[in-house]
Formats: sequence, structure tokens, C-alpha cells
Amino acid sequence: MKIRRMRKEDYTEIYQLWTRSDGMGLRSLDDSVQGIEKFLKRNPNTNFIAVAHQKIVGVILCGHDGRRGYIYHTAVDRSYRRQGIGKQLVSVGIDALKKEGINKVALVVFSTNQAGNEFWQSIGFDQREDLIYRNLTINEKNN
Repeated sequence: MKIRRMRKEDYTEIYQLWTRSDGMGLRSLDDSVQGIEKFLKRNPNTNFIAVAHQKIVGVILCGHDGRRGYIYHTAVDRSYRRQGIGKQLVSVGIDALKKEGINKVALVVFSTNQAGNEFWQSIGFDQREDLIYRNLTINEKNN
């Protein structure tokens, strides 16, 4: 298994992995090929994939705003889980954020995503009880 930076050419295979992953919330515009290309352009050094047998088996979408790091859409193919791939992707993503001067990283997991919440807890991500996550949809086409 090899971990490398994500490229826009990886999109189709990555999107297929995301759609096969329970608990993944995808948006029509943000997670379109154009939306991901825009994200990769803004964050070219912090997004990674895991490849095994010429197949993408894991992905972490990771970026920052110059102050805080954020992790989005981390997934590992079901048949490759429990092999440390997710932990390796998170480690590589966090190391990339550190190199860019980021000191703290956050993420959002659906409360109903039991496997996802167990994974993040197991690698040291604390659940915050002091925050309320709020959203405002600016473009109604981004469903």
C-alpha cells in the first residue's frame, strides 16, 4: 500500500469510494469534480489517497484557512479496513498541516455515523460538548 497526494485525476475513483461509504455526506456542488478541483487548488499539499493493487482504497480530504485545519471526507474501502490505513492517512494529513503552520485541526462527523465516531475517538479526537455547529446554505443548488 502506498500513500500519495491526491490529484484531480483521482476524482472519479475517490467519488465512488465516498458513495460506497456509510455515513458520508456529499454535496452536489462542493463535492463535484469542479468543487474538489477548487479545494485541491487551494490546498494542494494536504490531501492524500492510499493505493493498493492499483486501486484507491483510502482518502483524506484535508485543508486549512491559514489558522485552523479541517478534515473532510475521510474513507477507507470496507475490504481494507482495520489495517491502519485510516490512521496512516490522518497522520500524513496532520503532518502536512503542521508543515503549513497549522496548530489545531477539527472535523465534523454525523452523530449517526457510529463507525466514524468510534474511529475518530480511537485516534484521539475529542468530542466537543461546548459547541453548537451551525450552517447556512448560500447556494440552494448545493444539495
